[in-house]
Amino acid sequence: MRGRFDTLFGRLFGVLLVAIVLAHLLAFAWFHYYGPPPPPPPPEFSEAFDEQRPATDPRFNSRPPRPWFGGPLVPLTFQLISLIIAAWYGAKLLSRPIQRLSDAAERLSENLDSEPLDESGPREARQAAHTFNKMQRRIIEQVKQRSRMLGAVSHDLRTPLSRLKLRLEQIDDDKLQGQMRQDLDDMISMLDATLTYLHEQRTSEAPQWMDVQALVESLSENAQDQGADVQATGHCAPLQVQPMALRSCVNNLLDNALRYAGQALITLEDHREQLIIRVIDHGPGIAAEQREAVFEPFFRLEGSRNRNSGGVGLGMTIAREAAERLGGQLSLEETPGGGLTAIIRLPRI
Repeated sequence: MRGRFDTLFGRLFGVLLVAIVLAHLLAFAWFHYYGPPPPPPPPEFSEAFDEQRPATDPRFNSRPPRPWFGGPLVPLTFQLISLIIAAWYGAKLLSRPIQRLSDAAERLSENLDSEPLDESGPREARQAAHTFNKMQRRIIEQVKQRSRMLGAVSHDLRTPLSRLKLRLEQIDDDKLQGQMRQDLDDMISMLDATLTYLHEQRTSEAPQWMDVQALVESLSENAQDQGADVQATGHCAPLQVQPMALRSCVNNLLDNALRYAGQALITLEDHREQLIIRVIDHGPGIAAEQREAVFEPFFRLEGSRNRNSGGVGLGMTIAREAAERLGGQLSLEETPGGGLTAIIRLPRI
């Protein structure tokens, strides 16, 4: 018997059944006690009966007088309230496991090492929690395997590439040596960029309050120290973000602007609902139909924005994924007068 009420259906059905039975029992008792009087006897029988009936004999008083509230209003009101309470409790009973699962999924999206879901409650809830925890364990194991694979790739590929660069010194043909060195440098750059991209994907941080204005000014000053033309303007209040993700996002957009335009302007525009960060350059820009494509991994444009400019096609991808981890958006627009403007919109929660 207990197993039948160990499911959401059984519990919901039991709550509604108890509410309906109690409401009907009260209605039956109420109408039995305060119900309408019996029909009067025929006139000839009534006159003879009245002559023989003592007026004060309580046995002939069949029921008490009906009070003002003795009609159907009270039992019907009780029925309505009982069914409303049962429906509310049943809806809460159904929604509670779904809400727990949703909260656990939200925590998992922010941190893979979050606490597993408590496997309690009705049978369906326990099964869903068990499946969710099993999925979490598999994801964590896959991430660990990928980390081990990345470590092996980093070690196993860097070592032979370094040996090849050393052996290039033995080649007498300067032109061939330069071409091979350039190819090796490109391979190492692509390897570094790929490892950085994969590392960004598996990194999770806890949000914390951060002075975004100080971060932007620091990145600008670091670029200026290296001889780059970078300016930062605007003010903003502290924002709750993942610090490494925000730094990665802004830094990749800044590197992209400096690579293709040689200069950049970072502006801050603070609002009650969101913070807008713009990285503006006056370089060659990107055609409107290709602005979404540049966010694809390893996508490179022809012309001035290509591999010869030093990129491998991952900077914009890393920047957008970092913005999405922050709960924000990254889009590209044309700069008035020519160039590209990257716009980061971060919500204020």
